[in-house]
Amino acid sequence: MRTTAALASLCLLVLVVPARGQAPDWHLTATVAESCSCAIACRCNFGGEPDGGKCEGNRIISIEKGHYNDVDLAGVQLLVTFHMRTWSKIYISDKVSDQQMKAVEALMPLAFAGFQKGMLSFTKAPITMEVSDTRVRFSGPESAVDMEVMKGFNGQAVKVLNLPAAVFQDYTQFRSVSHRHTSATHNWKHSGTNGFTSRWDVGSRR
Repeated sequence: MRTTAALASLCLLVLVVPARGQAPDWHLTATVAESCSCAIACRCNFGGEPDGGKCEGNRIISIEKGHYNDVDLAGVQLLVTFHMRTWSKIYISDKVSDQQMKAVEALMPLAFAGFQKGMLSFTKAPITMEVSDTRVRFSGPESAVDMEVMKGFNGQAVKVLNLPAAVFQDYTQFRSVSHRHTSATHNWKHSGTNGFTSRWDVGSRR
């Protein structure tokens, strides 16, 4: 009798205690383009350390397909200006909805944790991006990148396969023509340094 009563009490407890919140359902398929201050090819992308102990960069993430729970993220663009492991400024295109803005903010610790650490700002701003077979240009309020593809054997673009991180897949090597950032607190301008484009396919594991 006591055993039956104990089981009944346990079942009641299970029914009363609320289930833990479910993890969000999210997925991104994006094109990534970046230029930084490191020499070609950037050792950071291979799991190494930056040239001279610092890596100053600008990265654009253009989401082609994606969602965060029920929020569609297709067409969302982010520009990240950063000094690796020190600070970052994240701009999201001013064309996004408030709902998309909140969804990307919720994704920060999940998909962009490396940039979230030391984040100085997360704001809407005008972002531009132009892509051709040989050239990539993108810009935001304080930063601009112009880079050209590096050509290898038979004039074909230099490709690197199976780099360690998911964000560096289908990696094409570029060289910066101009890579700059100008603000009240940080300034740089580089030319002839590393650049790349890549594909990024990442999401929750449920």
